[in-house]
Amino acid sequence: MITIKLEDKGNKGRFVLYEDNTQAGEVTFYSDGENKIVLDHTGVDQQFGGKGYAKQLVMKVVEYARENNLKIVPVCSYAKRVFDRDESLNDLRES
Repeated sequence: MITIKLEDKGNKGRFVLYEDNTQAGEVTFYSDGENKIVLDHTGVDQQFGGKGYAKQLVMKVVEYARENNLKIVPVCSYAKRVFDRDESLNDLRES
């Protein structure tokens, strides 16, 4: 079973993806002002690669941003690629 949990530490946070209670990956971000977050790292452990977990994590940040009226600055190379390929995310992107 896949679960994604938010760990919020004030101006920093991360979403952690678990597969059967084992941490499989994470996406980290930090606040940059009142209404903007910087997505700075997406990583999935090699043993869990190829399952689409990285995209699930980025999309969880997208969901979080939409719910909280935030813009996203994707500086992580993977997240930047997701944003570049999906025009439906343009409303959230902040440079």
